[in-house]
Amino acid sequence: MTAIFPKLLSPPLRSLLLHSWRFSSTLPLSFSPKFSDINFSPTIESNLVLLLTSCAKESNFRLRSCLHASIIKSPPLVFLGYPLSHRSANLIYNCLLSTYCKSGELESAVKVFDDLPLKDTVSWNSLISGFLKRGNFHLGFGYFKSMLSSGICSFDQASLTSMLSACGGIESLEIVKMMHGLAVLSGYDDEVTVGNALTTSYFRCHSFDSGMRVFHEMADRNVVSWTAAISGLAQNEFYGESLNLFVEMHGGGMVTPNFLTYLSALSACSGLQALKEGAQIHGLVCKLGIQSDLCIESALMDLYSKCGSVEDAWQIFEYAKVFDEVSVTVILMGLAQNGFEEEAVQLFVKMVKAGNNVDPNMISAVLGVFPFDTTSQGLGVQIHSFVIKKGFASNVFVSNGLINVYSKCGELEQSVKLFNQMPRKNHVSWNSMIAAFARNGDGSKALEFYEEMKLNDVGPTDVTFLSLLHACSHVGLPHKGMEFLECMKKSYGMVPRMEHYACIVDMLGRAGLVKEAKDFIEVLPVKPDVLVWQSLLGACSIYGDIETGQYAADRLAECAPDSPVPFVSMANIYSSKGRWKERAKTIKKMKENGIAKETGISWIEIEKKIHSFVVADEMHARGGDIYGVLMELFGHMRDEGYVADI
Repeated sequence: MTAIFPKLLSPPLRSLLLHSWRFSSTLPLSFSPKFSDINFSPTIESNLVLLLTSCAKESNFRLRSCLHASIIKSPPLVFLGYPLSHRSANLIYNCLLSTYCKSGELESAVKVFDDLPLKDTVSWNSLISGFLKRGNFHLGFGYFKSMLSSGICSFDQASLTSMLSACGGIESLEIVKMMHGLAVLSGYDDEVTVGNALTTSYFRCHSFDSGMRVFHEMADRNVVSWTAAISGLAQNEFYGESLNLFVEMHGGGMVTPNFLTYLSALSACSGLQALKEGAQIHGLVCKLGIQSDLCIESALMDLYSKCGSVEDAWQIFEYAKVFDEVSVTVILMGLAQNGFEEEAVQLFVKMVKAGNNVDPNMISAVLGVFPFDTTSQGLGVQIHSFVIKKGFASNVFVSNGLINVYSKCGELEQSVKLFNQMPRKNHVSWNSMIAAFARNGDGSKALEFYEEMKLNDVGPTDVTFLSLLHACSHVGLPHKGMEFLECMKKSYGMVPRMEHYACIVDMLGRAGLVKEAKDFIEVLPVKPDVLVWQSLLGACSIYGDIETGQYAADRLAECAPDSPVPFVSMANIYSSKGRWKERAKTIKKMKENGIAKETGISWIEIEKKIHSFVVADEMHARGGDIYGVLMELFGHMRDEGYVADI
């Protein structure tokens, strides 16, 4: 490199360059005719291009500046009648422009671009791509339109693919259609790269039909084409179609799937919970020797976790040679999704103690599975301290998780404090606070937060309405709750889920409107499930409604034949009415059906250890001491005049 660079600044070169160029007020360049017979040699220009390319790769900004100064002082030679000299000069200028674009120095890149004596399509593409890669779509698209209107340079397939690669989301759909139209008019739609970019962009913009239409109309399809369609379908939750397309590709034998294709197919299997097909793909990746790739391992763990095969997921994690934050997050979520919340938290604590890297996504995952039923808030406070220490407190997802942790532990004030300290809030933040107030019985405050949420131009989601319905249930505002249900459907076009219907039934039941709750269920547009019948049965338990309770219990037993809830709830209703024979018959029927009542458990944490108890527990190591204290307490209660209800 040092051997080449001095040649660029040698006296003969400077002399030749200074005599070859002169600038005109009317033309970007004018040429001295006396040099028209000089033999053009590209050696120096080739060396300069080599140096500029090296500067971009190695981020050698100092050398780049020296080269730029040399080009300004001694511009490349351009001879009339010698097209090769034009191409060589363009190559040098475009390489210089590219180094600024790739390093993100876009202001300098614009200055270089504006001062270029020669501009071609590559020049425009470099600047457009530079802005798009830095996330400035507005300016990138602006320069694309300027290129079209310049009338000098025409776009090429690289121009189209650059623009398409930056399009994503429904708001970009019209631009994708515009690029598609330009591709058809120019004939570039026959290019495989353009077809691949169009397919990918349409899927990113959630225009699935258009994406598949482009894919099917492509005359030539390579592995990128197939992978774009398979991954696009999977990412948009068309899991069945994605897997079928993968099977078609694999069975056709014309195109061999690559690493990303298998990754997309595994994602489709996870979405379908297709354990058999996923295991077959697992076999294929093992045969190819790519099963140890971090992304493949994470996809396999996700697949087995979602299919309930936690042991297989854990085995992959244990045998992994290396793991990153993504793979740890996947196994944490897998453990939690399968009822191993404590094990998930224990794994996280182990990872922290071992000094492994922890990122905000991992923290968010742990907070999302925080086992409130078996762990005190002490661990939550420790995680909060760790978040502050690592500088993750400004992460919106971490803050949302902490809000939920504190609210579920009853620390509502701490949740409010965290919310107010957040520099940036999203709809989940607002939903978390509305849910926090509803969860802690402050329904009025939840409704106030909803109004404040709208004033801050944050649109509600179906989760927002779920929390609002909970709030109305606690406050006793059934009419307001019904208004929210109608608003959800008519104003926001949302389709209520079964959870929403169950909340409505619970809300009506708590307000004593048991008959209205039953009538509401009978006109539902979907078949009621366990949640709905449990809500109605719960309302009957509160008000001792035997007739409606039996109706709800029978329907619940049909939906969940192994559940003890219908029998236990009806037994309690009969007990509240003093109908002991019916209660006995209900319990007897439950036993005859082979259904066992789940044992209730109480727990307490003392010195970082969880102590669990059941009724008449005799298994605890200090059971004698515990019963001794209980008897002493009973004595004090009797002395105070307490008389047992039984």
